[in-house]
Amino acid sequence: MLRSQGQADFVHLHNHSEFSLLDGASRIEEMVKLARQYGMRALALTDHGNMFGAIKFYKAAKDAGLKPIIGAEVYVAPGDRREKKIHPDVPESSFHLTLLCQDEQGYRNLMRLVSYAWLEGFYYHPRIDKELLAQFSQGLIGLSGCLKGEVNYYLRRGDTERAMKAAASYQEILGPGNFYLEVMRAGWAEQESIIPAVIELGATLDIPIVATNDCHYCRPEDARAHDALVCIQTGKRLKDQNRLRMSSTQLFFRSGAEMARIFHDLPEAVQRTAEVAERCNLELDFEHKRFHVPAYRPPEGFHDELCYLRHLARTGLEKRYAKITPGLEERLNYELDVIQRMGFPGYFLVVKDIVDFARSKGIPVGPGRGSAAGSLVLYCLGITEIDPIRYGLLFERFLSTERVSLPDIDIDFADARRGEVIDYIRNRYGKDSVAQIITFGTMQARAVVRDVGRVMDIPIPEVDQIAKLIPPGMELDAAITSVTELRDLIESRSDYREMWQIARKLEGLSRHASVHASAVVIAPGPLIELVPLAKPGDGEVCTQYDMYSLEDVGLVKLDVLGLRTLTVVDEGAKLVRARGQELELSSLPLDDAKTFRLIQRGDTIGVFQLESAGMRDLCRRMMPERIEHLIALIALYRPGPMELIDEF
Repeated sequence: MLRSQGQADFVHLHNHSEFSLLDGASRIEEMVKLARQYGMRALALTDHGNMFGAIKFYKAAKDAGLKPIIGAEVYVAPGDRREKKIHPDVPESSFHLTLLCQDEQGYRNLMRLVSYAWLEGFYYHPRIDKELLAQFSQGLIGLSGCLKGEVNYYLRRGDTERAMKAAASYQEILGPGNFYLEVMRAGWAEQESIIPAVIELGATLDIPIVATNDCHYCRPEDARAHDALVCIQTGKRLKDQNRLRMSSTQLFFRSGAEMARIFHDLPEAVQRTAEVAERCNLELDFEHKRFHVPAYRPPEGFHDELCYLRHLARTGLEKRYAKITPGLEERLNYELDVIQRMGFPGYFLVVKDIVDFARSKGIPVGPGRGSAAGSLVLYCLGITEIDPIRYGLLFERFLSTERVSLPDIDIDFADARRGEVIDYIRNRYGKDSVAQIITFGTMQARAVVRDVGRVMDIPIPEVDQIAKLIPPGMELDAAITSVTELRDLIESRSDYREMWQIARKLEGLSRHASVHASAVVIAPGPLIELVPLAKPGDGEVCTQYDMYSLEDVGLVKLDVLGLRTLTVVDEGAKLVRARGQELELSSLPLDDAKTFRLIQRGDTIGVFQLESAGMRDLCRRMMPERIEHLIALIALYRPGPMELIDEF
């Protein structure tokens, strides 16, 4: 890619995105866009202690024609990472260190480092230690970090001896030529004051110097919004004196020309960033990805997973249908062929095993939902209870060789006993191979207005009035365009206008990490070898990649949903049986006239998917008389198809 005239050969190697939660205010897409606009050839992502955004960043950079450099600004414990105690002379008991992946080995090692940081070293922050870094240093390049880096920390205190010792230790751990000293001129006097000492230390130990900017937001005008974001994180107000604040307004994504200007006396530090980028050549192939399907060991007599799957499917076919027609044979063989070609026999067996366990323990299991209901194989395996032939359901919506995607099987279990299913999965397939999946809460329109109003110290009733004028689910720009009263109110005062502008900049940013309500990932081996892991709060171990990134790297998720309706139905059935009446839920007729009269009256409170006021009204209007009518009713009651209800 050609650089713009006047741009230096510079690459940003130290950058924080929104995944440095409530600290970074840069959106990945905007960072990538700016890097391309400035003619840069590569770009690094180094979020605080995590790799949450690594895959999203990698794909965005590749799509823009940039070389992506995956990294992280890790926290390093001053001693043993497992030692949870305050070090009086080390704030938050950790130093910062910037790590960049040179190749696939470095990528694998960085995943291990950030995983163990969360699982073993969490104290204030997820921390590694030098012992762990030495174990997983291959393929990594290290930079000394910001003012909180160990080398810079001791230089700031005038302790040159300890700074030199720290630099030498990183140089030894990472290997010759793999450790660099960072210099920054991002608006802090201390950054400038230690540069002579950094230069001297580098000359003494033969450690090269690179220039970085510790970018936390994209443009200079975003500094105020970033300061507000830090206040949201710390629960402070902008006017508070004793609070964490970014006193600099220069942590933005500078152009190469700007970096060359502010480091005019250290041109080699600017140029060396491109040299570091040249050394980083991680290639991840998402187009020809390999699926990491959980392994299943078939019983004796079956030489592989496919052989056993065919046996179970054929046996199930004979149980499900009184007469096996050529059409059924053809459909079953076609589905099995697709499953084989896509490499998923083991996954189908694993899902069957989980469902069989639940049923063996009397845990209510749902009949199936979503595109998986279109699979005859799943029906024959007893995973779903919906006959795809009777209802004309398409297998291709679920799985197709023309659309390389993972099978998505959602299974409902009674919510009161979902935990038993999760425990079984962990014990059966290995705790190291099973994890829940991370998800990120974002700063939604109404909430971000309230957050910004609070940190600006605008009275709560006034902020609440503004927030309530934003239609539910509508973004801020759309709201102020379509709601005249809201627009007039915002324009009436300067502080309201500032609040609104800050909120616009922060809207949609990731706010916090939590565990997905239902999704579980099962790997054929230890997950830590395939994805980074985390442990948000006191919760369960989960992947650092969300469900979309997990699919990109070829890991299969299973939605283990806890459904209260199943618990209610199960309890109701127990009450009936307690009165001496026989009741088998799977044998209930689908054409019971009394049931349909109840639905026609709209008496469906507590009935799954039919209990909302709109659905009850629709039941009264449509007067459904058979199960096919209910299928159409549920399918139509959603945005878009709703317009066709009257026609139907």
